[in-house]
Formats: sequence, structure tokens, C-alpha cells
Amino acid sequence: MKITAVLLAASLGLSAYAAQAAEGRPQIGKKKISMCIGCHGIPGYRTTFPDTYQVPKLGGQHAAYIASALQAYKSGDRKHPDMNSIATTLSDQDMADIAAYYAGTKK
Repeated sequence: MKITAVLLAASLGLSAYAAQAAEGRPQIGKKKISMCIGCHGIPGYRTTFPDTYQVPKLGGQHAAYIASALQAYKSGDRKHPDMNSIATTLSDQDMADIAAYYAGTKK
């Protein structure tokens, strides 16, 4: 029951964020991903800092999820030194554009 409540709350949070998020422009987002492809663009890439894990593939993810994750890195709610640094340089429009690009591609 607790898991259902948590999933429902997370889903509502993403829906609320998506409703108020900037409209993403995938063609512009493609021009803004140079800082992403160094890790997320390498199939099977694993990072060893701060922990060893496989870097997730972004292509095909939901735009609202990507934008929400970037917001969380920017605010510090999600922790990863590289992602926190990158996200602080992005505007809401940048995040929406990048999210729209990755949502529409399989890369």
C-alpha cells in the first residue's frame, strides 16, 4: 500500500511539473546536448565516480522525467557532482529542449 502511495505521489509530481514546464523544442535541444553525449552517448558506458554504475541511456525517455531529473540535479535534490554542475548551467527552457530532443530519439 505504501509503495502504491509513493508511486502515485511521484506520478502526480511529474504530471504537475509537465503541465507547468516550458515547451520543449527538439530541434533546438539537439544543439544543446554536447555536455550530455560525453557520458550518455557511449553505449554501455560505466562511470566510477562517485560510485560505479552504468550511465543511463536518455533516448526514448519521457521528456517530463528528463526535465524533472535535471531540475532535481540543479536544486541538489539528486546528487552527482558532474550532473549537479551541468544542471546549474541550464535554464528551464534548456532543460525542456534537451528533454524534448531525447524523448524523440533512440540515441
